[in-house]
Amino acid sequence: MQHFTRKRRKRMSEINVVPYIDVMLVLLIIFMATATAIAQGVIVDLPQAEAQSIETEEQTLLIVSIDEQGLYYLNINSDPEEALSASDIAALVRTRLQVNPEIPVVVNGDRSISYEKVIEMMVVLQAAGASSVGLMTDPVEA
Repeated sequence: MQHFTRKRRKRMSEINVVPYIDVMLVLLIIFMATATAIAQGVIVDLPQAEAQSIETEEQTLLIVSIDEQGLYYLNINSDPEEALSASDIAALVRTRLQVNPEIPVVVNGDRSISYEKVIEMMVVLQAAGASSVGLMTDPVEA
């Protein structure tokens, strides 16, 4: 009768970090791409308020800007600095929300415009399919 002895395998005590590096590089590229996309838009003088920021995961915000003359702009337009009509914004937002209805929609209104202009745009956005519309503000300076 023969006895076969089993050789015990030595446990591997090292971690392969190459997949982690790959994941980190992909995340870096995603964050760099979204940071430039969010920075686009029209410069407006936002009102200041203490508010929580919107958490965005892999989505970009739909930002409708209203400048001091009451002109409308949309950050996903082919030229974000081109003024659009309310009906053009509604059509673009409707199309984007059909693809992804979870995209947050916010209004970026200059502090010098009337409240009525902001409300009118919010109504247009809700008619275009936005379930909720947020308002952008600057943080309060201490």
